[in-house]
Amino acid sequence: MRLLKLMLSSGRGRVVVSVFTLYLGWQLWLVLAAPMKVASELRTDGPRVNVLVTLSFPPERFHVLALQRFGRVSGTESNSVEVRGVRQQDLNAVARPYWVRDVAPMEEGG
Repeated sequence: MRLLKLMLSSGRGRVVVSVFTLYLGWQLWLVLAAPMKVASELRTDGPRVNVLVTLSFPPERFHVLALQRFGRVSGTESNSVEVRGVRQQDLNAVARPYWVRDVAPMEEGG
């Protein structure tokens, strides 16, 4: 507590505490927003699901590589990436990045 008082007494300390607080708030928002991006139909299927991850912009190589950690990327179309074989427990992690708009089930035969 004494360290916090010391940090808040200087201008640089207030900047550091403010940036750290904003960072923690941003991370908390990402964690809380992720479940709202996942379609409820995905929660009832088997252990692995095929998902369509929609972004607000056309995906680039970085986004495809980031999503490959969770399953097999089978293609992209306009603003969406198809990811197959995503584990149920990884759905929130797929939806966590700020650039993911929503995670929906992939259409059968798609």
